[in-house]
Amino acid sequence: MKLFTRSVRGALAILCGAALASHLAWTKTAHDSYAPAKDRASILLSRPLPKLDGGHLNAILVEVRYGPGESSPPHSHPCPVIVHVVEGSLRTQVQGEPEAVYKAGENFYETPGGVHAVSANASTTEPAKFVAFFICDHPAPLSADVPDTTNQKGK
Repeated sequence: MKLFTRSVRGALAILCGAALASHLAWTKTAHDSYAPAKDRASILLSRPLPKLDGGHLNAILVEVRYGPGESSPPHSHPCPVIVHVVEGSLRTQVQGEPEAVYKAGENFYETPGGVHAVSANASTTEPAKFVAFFICDHPAPLSADVPDTTNQKGK
């Protein structure tokens, strides 16, 4: 337990240092002054997470690129995922939920085990890129293909 506590303290110290460095870099202007506090940071997404085993947490950041019209086959993720669309637009649908299109700068949350019937570039002419932040508490492949039960084949 002591080793875990020291590891958590060390990780928190690194995260705090990184946050401070990022804060200083974000708030500097061209005139070497600081921006007003209200302009420094904005919450883009806040979502409660499922119960996770805190002794085995692993954060994984993955960049995914789709060419024009490309898509992924139906799949699921074993861990919670936070997605940020960097470029273009992404069409997505988890079984039981309506289809949605997310554009560059938008974010969304994916619950663990949800079946992604649709995960596709919403454009047939422009590329799309997003970053997926996985929060896992057990080793497993980040994505697993599942049989297509919707006849949409991810397109």
